[in-house]
Amino acid sequence: MIDIKSPELQSIFTTDDKTGVLKFRTFLAGTWYEGRDWQDVFSPIDSSVIAKLPRIPPPILEEMLATIHTRGKHGIRDTSGERRLSIYHTVANMLDKFRDDFANTLVVNAGKTFAAANGEVNASIERLRKSDLEASKINGDYIPGDWSAETLETEALVRREPLGIVLGIVPFNYPLFDTVNKLVYSTIVGNALIIKPSSATPLPVILLARVLELAGFPKESFAVPTISGRDMGSLLSDKRIRDISITGSSETGLEVLKVAGIKQYVMELGGGDPAIILDDADLDYAAQRTAVGIQSYAGQRCDAIKIVLAEDDIYSEFKQKLATELKKARVGDPRDPSTTVGPLMEEKTANEMMDGITDAVSKGGVVIAGGRRLGSNYVEPTLIEIEKNSLRKLYLYDKEVFAPVALITSFSTIEEALDLANDRRYGLDAAVFGKDVNKIRKLTRLLEVGAVYINDSPKHGIGYYPFGGRKDSGIGLEGIGYTLNYVTGHKSVVYNYKGKGVWEYL
Repeated sequence: MIDIKSPELQSIFTTDDKTGVLKFRTFLAGTWYEGRDWQDVFSPIDSSVIAKLPRIPPPILEEMLATIHTRGKHGIRDTSGERRLSIYHTVANMLDKFRDDFANTLVVNAGKTFAAANGEVNASIERLRKSDLEASKINGDYIPGDWSAETLETEALVRREPLGIVLGIVPFNYPLFDTVNKLVYSTIVGNALIIKPSSATPLPVILLARVLELAGFPKESFAVPTISGRDMGSLLSDKRIRDISITGSSETGLEVLKVAGIKQYVMELGGGDPAIILDDADLDYAAQRTAVGIQSYAGQRCDAIKIVLAEDDIYSEFKQKLATELKKARVGDPRDPSTTVGPLMEEKTANEMMDGITDAVSKGGVVIAGGRRLGSNYVEPTLIEIEKNSLRKLYLYDKEVFAPVALITSFSTIEEALDLANDRRYGLDAAVFGKDVNKIRKLTRLLEVGAVYINDSPKHGIGYYPFGGRKDSGIGLEGIGYTLNYVTGHKSVVYNYKGKGVWEYL
């Protein structure tokens, strides 16, 4: 069960006397909505019901959207930039104050270890405090008219303006941080924000809504509708929503595009990154960082390493070192301090991983680390060796499986490594380990990804460095200051002074 101790957070739920399950209200543009119909929230630790959330019927959803459209989008825009920054900093301080409640909720609701949960709280706090850097990027342009005969005696300002309402769709794996991230880059420019949380991990988002209320965020400019993905159609296609920010799978992103139509988008979608190990790399360090990239949060990260390519001369040695690192993992209940890898969020993902392993073995793959299922949704971090000529045939190469499993093979030339890495339909990130600056430079130039990490595993962190997917991995760019381009519109304001004597051209 979840034990929320802070009195300030206890007002948004009641506790069932018989079961101890918490019944949460959710925040809908200034109103804490309870309703009469409830949906269960489960813990991946033991599949127990830990909370109940209200289902949002269509009339209430329409009322919420109408409130945000008629009042909320104006309320946030009419809140000064200085005031918005002050609110973000207040929210950061409150997250620190309520740290234990948020961390415990992430452990029980998302299956994170305490270290990972505290890491997400820390990242959320830092992202809010770095909003000052975001604010410094909100600017426009001045264009003089005297460079064209058509525009003589005129000038223009190019303004960057909010679009109105942003719909943020948050994944299960980083519910708190991803909500904070979307909150800052969407609302700092004056957009109202609707956050659709994952049905699997909605509780950190609802707790954050309470913190926003306490911090004085414009109450009608934010909402957390607890609806399922299959009930999103009317919201996605509604013309009052002008921008969609989604973090999720490539398949979900494609469905959103089909339903939502013409809007602005920022999409961080599927990944599963390649790691390229050159023959002059520090193999111990590369093995340790690659292992982290494979198994961190049980591989349930878009920037997790799924393909490992090692140069021929060091392949055998590196393969053994990486397998040894993965075998150090302690899989189990994330509430146990000795656990390093917790459960997968869903049993069906464990099924998919095990099917992927079976597929790989049937096509010549050899499991050299892990490979076992330890419970319904508990799996060992797994490494599968495969001949490079067979790599493309595997399900685990073609599909991003959100679990701690990776393929490893060798390569002879840089061109071969590039071919194997770039042939996947994803293009989020890549890692390169080595020292030869010429090889590294060639790889960074030709890898078809949005970010390349040299001598480290991919990690987006708070978005201090920008990242963005290519191919099936997304649309747009995320990062402090960079995402503003995808949640704003540009407006040219042209001033005509013809005949007013402001300019006298020769």
